[in-house]
Formats: sequence, structure tokens, C-alpha cells
Amino acid sequence: MTPRPIDLLLSERWFATAACVLLTVPYWSSGLAKLADLDGALGEARNFGLEPAWLVVFATVLVQLGGSLLLITGRAAWLGAGALGVFTAVATLIAHPFWTVADAMERFHARNTFLEHAGLIGGLALAAVLAERERASRVSRERVVRA
Repeated sequence: MTPRPIDLLLSERWFATAACVLLTVPYWSSGLAKLADLDGALGEARNFGLEPAWLVVFATVLVQLGGSLLLITGRAAWLGAGALGVFTAVATLIAHPFWTVADAMERFHARNTFLEHAGLIGGLALAAVLAERERASRVSRERVVRA
């Protein structure tokens, strides 16, 4: 049984919004940083062999900021979480291929980063599930009120 104060906290919409803000910090902060330093963002894309770099940076910023906004506001949260999840999977495979690292310590750190990103994908999926349940519950309540 969940203690009453915890139950009340978990039922608050602001708490879910705050959790989504925290979950998406790595994305929206990165998107804003890329906008603040476009040359650096273009250099990062080129460093990974991603061309045309301007298109990669544009798409990255769009997904990072747009996906975060959708998830935080709860509007098409499934789309925001999905876009961020796919982006994270692709970026992790490109930037953190720990299985190719020869040095044991570097491989250890790369593996940890890889697994942290996998955890983010799981968190995004869970956020989408919870947002969809909230939407379905709201629609159900509206139908009862109209009936």
C-alpha cells in the first residue's frame, strides 16, 4: 500500500510535468547549447562523419527541443518520447560503440554511457505509456460526463 502523502504526490499533474522536465534535461539543454554554438554543433556532426552537417544539426535540434516540448506539455507525448527514443538509440550506436574500444578503462566508461542511454530510452517509453494512460483516462471521464 502506497503511503497517502506519496499517493497524493504521484497523482499531481505538476509532479508528472516536473518528472518530464527532468527526464528531458539532456535533450533540451543540448538543443539550446547547439543553437548557442552552431559552429561547435556543426563540428560535432562532422566529427562523426554525419553530412550534410547543417541538416544533421537542424534535425537534431528539432528532435531535441520539439520532442522535449511534446513530452513536457503532454501533447502527443508518444510522438515526443518516440522521437527522442529513436534519436537516442541512433546517437548512442554512433557515439558510444563500447564494443569497439580496445582500452579496458575507456571501454568501461563507454559501456556505462551506452547503458545510461538505454535507461533513458526506457524512461522515455515509460513516460509515453503513462501519458497515454492519462489521456485515455481523461477521455473516459469526459464520455461519462457527457452521458
